[in-house]
Parts: sequence; C-alpha cells; structure tokens
Amino acid sequence: MNCESDIHMAKQGAKQRAECSCNGAGLRGKLPWQLILGAVVYGAGIAAPFSTGTKLAFFLASYALLGWEVLFSALRNIAKGRVFDENLLMTIATAGAFLIGEAPEAAGVMLFYQVGEFCQGLAVQKSRQSITDLMDIRPDSATVEINGVLARVSPDTVRINDIIVVKPGERIPLDGVITEGTSALDTRALTGESVPRGAKPGDEVLSGCISLNGVLRVRVSKTFGESTASKIIRLMESAAGKKTPTENFMTTFSRYYTPAVVLAAAMLAVLPPLFLGGGWSGWINRGLIFLVISCPCALVISIPLGFFGGIGGASRRGVLVKGSNCLEALSKLDRVVFDKTGTLTKGAFQVTAVSPADGFTAESLLNLAAHAEAFSNHPVAWSIVRAFGGEIDKGRIADYSEIPGRGVSVMVDGHKVLAGNGSLMGDEGVAFTESSEPGTKVYVAISGIFAGGIVIADEIKADSKAAIEGLKAAGVKKTVLLTGDNAQIAQAIAKELELDEACAQLLPAGKVEMLERLAADKRYKGKLAFVGDGINDAPVLARADVGVAMGGLGSDAAIEAADVVLMTDEPSKLVDAVKIARYTKKIVWQNIFFALGVKAAFLALSALGVATLWEAVFADVGVALLAVLNAMRIIRRK
Repeated sequence: MNCESDIHMAKQGAKQRAECSCNGAGLRGKLPWQLILGAVVYGAGIAAPFSTGTKLAFFLASYALLGWEVLFSALRNIAKGRVFDENLLMTIATAGAFLIGEAPEAAGVMLFYQVGEFCQGLAVQKSRQSITDLMDIRPDSATVEINGVLARVSPDTVRINDIIVVKPGERIPLDGVITEGTSALDTRALTGESVPRGAKPGDEVLSGCISLNGVLRVRVSKTFGESTASKIIRLMESAAGKKTPTENFMTTFSRYYTPAVVLAAAMLAVLPPLFLGGGWSGWINRGLIFLVISCPCALVISIPLGFFGGIGGASRRGVLVKGSNCLEALSKLDRVVFDKTGTLTKGAFQVTAVSPADGFTAESLLNLAAHAEAFSNHPVAWSIVRAFGGEIDKGRIADYSEIPGRGVSVMVDGHKVLAGNGSLMGDEGVAFTESSEPGTKVYVAISGIFAGGIVIADEIKADSKAAIEGLKAAGVKKTVLLTGDNAQIAQAIAKELELDEACAQLLPAGKVEMLERLAADKRYKGKLAFVGDGINDAPVLARADVGVAMGGLGSDAAIEAADVVLMTDEPSKLVDAVKIARYTKKIVWQNIFFALGVKAAFLALSALGVATLWEAVFADVGVALLAVLNAMRIIRRK
C-alpha cells in the first residue's frame, strides 16, 4: 500500500474515532435495510388476516430482523463482564413479552426502539459534524517543485526547506514561509475567523489553511508530523478520552443504578403475586415495562455528547480544548492570571515617547539613536530604527561597541554617541534627565552632552481591555497580571486594562510561587486559569487549574503544557471559551434532571400498572432523543 493510501486510511480512522457511537447497538446513520424490511414484516403481521400461528411467525421474523444487533451486543457484553446495559434490559423485556403472549408488543417495541435509535443517530452525526469537518484539514498530498518540475507526493515525504506549490482552492499541506506569490487565505478551520487573511512573500503560513485566489510557493519549515494540522488533529482525537467529574459521577451512578433497577423489576414481577396474590402475567408485564423504562440511555448518550458538542463549538470559534474535563473546569473559573508579553501585549516594541533635550529636535534625536543602534540585534534597537523611518547611512558609523547591560557606544560623524540606560549615562559622567514615562528608556548623549530620551513600550493588543471586561461580566472575580517587566510598566498596563492586581519583576519560579499564593486564597471556591504564551510559561501553565496558551498554533510547548489553546492572539477568545463552557454545563445538567425526572415518573406509573410497554419505550428512546437534540443546541448556538 502506498503512502497516500496510508494517509487516507489514517484520516478515515480519525473520523471514525470522532464519530464514536454511544453504548446502544441501534441501527444508526443511513436508513438500513433491516429497519425497512423489519417494519414491512411487522406491518404485514398486524394488517394481514393470518392465523395466530402465522402472525406469531411474522412477529418473530420482524423481531429477528430488528433486534439481532441488540441480542448480539447483550451476549457480547455479558462475555466481557459488562452485564447490565440497555441491550440486556431490552432483550429481557422483549423476550419476556413474547413469553407472556404479547408478541405484537414485543416486536413493535423493538421497531419503535430502532426507529428512535435511527433518529438519534442522525442527531448525533449532526452534532459532531464540526469535529469531523476539522479532521478534513489534513491534506492527502502535496505538490513539490524539484528543479522546476512539479511532482504530486505524500505530505509525509516532504522535507524541511523543500518548495511546495499551492494552487487556488487547495489546502496548504505543511507549515512554511511564502517565497513567491500572494493570496487570500481561508483560515476558518484553524482560527474560526470568517474573514480571509492576506498573505505575501515572507509571511508564515500554517497547514490547514486554503489559498483562495493565488498560486503560492512555500518553503517548508516543519515536517508533516509536526505541522499545525497534524497537531490539531492529534489534540482533537485525544480530547474525547478525558472525562469530566460530571461524566465520572454518571458512570459511577450507572454502575449501581442498572443492577438496582433490574433487581427492582424482578421484585416487582415476583413478590406481589407471591405475597399479595393476583395474576403472574400482569405483574411480570409490569416488571418488563419497568425494565425498559429504567434504561439509562439518555444519560449515557447525552452527557458525553454535550461536552463533545461544547468542544466542537469551541473549535469553530478558534479555541482548542484538550478534553471535556478542561471544558468543565473553564465553566468554574473565578480567577484569571495573565502573562504580559505576547498575551495582553503584542510582544512587539514600539517608540511611545521622544523627549529631546534643549538644543535638539525629536528628528535629530531619533537620527542619532537610530544610527547608534543600527548594528544591534536587540528588539529595542529595531523599534528605534523603525521609528526613525529614514535610510541608515552606515558610512557615518565607526567603532561600534555593545556594553552588556548598559547599551552601545559608537562613533557617528566622528562624534562619540552613547545610547542606553541610566546606568550607562552615569558610568560615562553624562548629566541626564530621567523620564517618568512607563516603558524601557533609552538615553542618548553625543560628545558627553545629553541629547534626550526615548521611551519604548510593548503595545497593548486591541482587544485586551474587552477581554478583561468580558471576563468580569461573565463572573470572574479577580484578574491578575504576572510579568518579568519592571513595576512601573506593570502598574501602567494594569491600570489601563483595569486589572485587579499586578506583580512585576518575576522570574518563572516567582510566577509559580505567586500562582500558588493565589490558588491558596480561601476566599475563592472556583478554578484558577493562567494565560500565557505557552513557551516561557510552561511551569505556570502546568500548575494552574486551567492552562491557556495564547497564539500557540506553532508552539509545541503551548500544545503540550496548556489545557486550552487560543488559535489566534486574541485574549477575548477566552471569554468565548468560558461562555461556551458554561452553556455546555447548563445543557448537560438540563439533560440529567430531565432524564431522571421523566424516568422517575414513568417508573412509578409502571409499578402502578398505568404505563404500557409502548410508553416505556418512549420513556427510554424518546427521552434519549430529546436529550440529544437539546445537546445539539450547543453546536448551533451563535
């Protein structure tokens, strides 16, 4: 088998895992021939003027067509030690109906059950569509350019630095950097954003995006296994395996609930005729109805499906959640701690203030500073050169020297120019005026004369303030900033964004200590989240109840350390994630109370002899179907 076939099978396997069925063995998905034929045979047994024996044969044939999967699943689960499940309950109930002479009801109940399972299967497939769509982001092939010749190959054979060609309408197969061509990229599968993003030479592109209107040549930067699309798919495949406390509670509940109701049904069928008198047939029928009603199908299906729908709804909005346990933890957030650089700020320095000394202008100050910093690789130096905006004449520069922890010294036009912090000015005996502006200060002097100061600060992201406001509106009680930057900058950002607390000049170990202190605060009963860039903050992400990585699509550290990955650099996505989590929890508990309430009512009616076998099936399959439809609201919610 060739590589492309392997990849195709892997994709199909991923989809099948994402579409895993619930505990029932009903005839789901496409309308099966067994359901159609079983319904026809049952209808013939009801309508045709056959003898009683012939009618019984029709009902038995219909029952075999409709119920063989249920019977087989019950036997298989018993062999595996899983005795009490809905398959066994349905088998006992319908077989018992045959034994007491209720053949039409027995076959009819199985028919109604399978119709309900079919409708339920359609609902499940619909609610999981966003997850299966996500599985399609991994392409089957890549077009590689070798010596001017294009060859279609499997993506896992492409190496780093190979050139791949992406035509309009094609999905980018591997992460890389555009070397030639421009296009609009559809990034919805990765970020949830509906507006296409422009891409040009030099831009980084991620696998899974679609080139809409241009041919792109891309130099591959990551192998297929490490590409963004592959990492996302691995993440989503593993998400369903992590159960929430709610799911674990229901699993434990079902373990005791099912044998208890089987015992109760047996007692209902046997004890009254033994001790109270009366017909055995009537009491056995009540016990069988009691069994059908007691099936925990609605709980078993709708709870994990609700959380799975929440994960799918979050992915459509550009938020990857690593499991339903993480989603439930998000719903309980009452404290959120933020890193600064790359989280609330862009991580890109820019000049925010230029303060020339007497005898200098802002233009002349920037000119001197830009030429002094022209050979530096420090982000602060780059921001000064960008702010200058003019052409750097390197012929004017000589004797460039970096002074560690201080700044630079250089000859410009034959004059000694210093550019650096206050310590550099002090060391060189330059009298200078210290700036009170928040940010990194660069002081400039020429020939021992102070020329002025430049302030560089990290720009706050456009939606950071909206994110803080949204979290507080959603019930988050405390927001905190932890940063390694100086206190003045931290306080200025905290004030502008209306954060409750700011802690500055922290090393990674210091951030963990602060997080421990916040987590130990007894005034708060909910969960604590830390939002960081997922690279330098891995220890804090791991310690928090919920670790949230910002812009971590290209970061292995973010995928590994965080519980939640925001696929764009927008902190406001966290607000969306919290709202989705809380809505999911609300729907899940609605289903729990609804299912238990209806079942309790019908169990009482069956014990009193009021409910029929048909009503029992509605109490089981009908409630399950309604619970699944309710869970689908999570996907559809805007």
